[in-house]
Amino acid sequence: MKVLAIDDQQLVLLPLEKRLLELGYEVKTETDASKGLELYDTFHPDLVIVDINMPGVSGLDVVKHIRIAKHSDTPIMILSGNTKDDTITEAFELGINDYMKKPLSLNEICARVKRLIGVPQIDNAIHSNSNVMIQQRCVGVVIPCYDEEERLLSDEFLNFVDENSGYHLCFVNDGSKDKTLEVLHNLQKGREDFITVYDCEKNGGKAEAVRLGMLHMAKKEDLDYIGFLDADLSTDLADFDDLVKTIENSDFKIVSGSRISRMGADITKESARKIISLTINFIIRKILAMDFKDTQCGAKIFSKDVIGIAFAEKFVTQWIFDVEIFKRMSIHFGLKKAKAMLCEQPLKRWIHADGSKLSMKDSVKIVGQLAQIAWVYRSKKQTTKTAVANGLEVASYN
Repeated sequence: MKVLAIDDQQLVLLPLEKRLLELGYEVKTETDASKGLELYDTFHPDLVIVDINMPGVSGLDVVKHIRIAKHSDTPIMILSGNTKDDTITEAFELGINDYMKKPLSLNEICARVKRLIGVPQIDNAIHSNSNVMIQQRCVGVVIPCYDEEERLLSDEFLNFVDENSGYHLCFVNDGSKDKTLEVLHNLQKGREDFITVYDCEKNGGKAEAVRLGMLHMAKKEDLDYIGFLDADLSTDLADFDDLVKTIENSDFKIVSGSRISRMGADITKESARKIISLTINFIIRKILAMDFKDTQCGAKIFSKDVIGIAFAEKFVTQWIFDVEIFKRMSIHFGLKKAKAMLCEQPLKRWIHADGSKLSMKDSVKIVGQLAQIAWVYRSKKQTTKTAVANGLEVASYN
């Protein structure tokens, strides 16, 4: 039994293809819908699974090709995040057999496939259940790593990427002196489509590691959102996924985690660090002219279209590049519009991890770095205003 799956997001196709192959189906996949139509004509599938929202040739165009141009009754299943009633109605009027709305479990997809075309009768089929969810969106996560050989929680990362389709993890080795790079390559083995290792030969600091990782991931066409997360998982992956759910169901361009202590949340900080943090946050609010509670949380998710604005140029500071990101947004879009694009979301859990690279001495240095940001970005703001006044187009962050 042959199955053809067409979806412009490779991260959706990979777990689907793997599971159907395990069940004994012959499977071909295609991310380019026009090539998918050519494949339909040569592969002669018993079932077509197709997404709706694809560039160029849409899922409905694929349905029209099969039903109208080819006059074929090949079973067609739609697997899409498009939940508009008129789209679903049109799809059924064109003659589809099933419409599946993302997100949904891989188990359910396979059950619907079996109902439509039956189950291959082969001896080596694998009939175990899977916990994988096929998500509506695809997300890249940058994890900066410096001397993480002993602290990297490999099992947590592997379990998450195995159970959540649509996620691609990018570990950035920031010139580690221990065996971090070796640990990362071992983590990547067998999951190269879902895990990237970006190696910086020289240590450039967290800000530069994150920046390079974000720009690298922005080149992947099938990602909708890209964010970053600390390697020690002070913010866990479940909380990060909550940030993703917020940005995909809103008009926000950046959703930032916030370590606000409150009832029902597990937020722990060192007492001395907490006092310094409050002082720094007060200064940051004055510099940004935004009522941020916590700019420095190491969990943030970005819409792909603002990556260039936030990360194109090197950051001025080492530890508080987050402040620079928000400052760049306010300079580029204007303060009022930038405020509407940014969301601060309280986390359910944040645990201070032993071995943190940021020392108390570094925390004191941050005050000086804030003064540096205030001065440098004040100059950039004046430059931008002058350019606009002179009728020059400011196309991106300068």
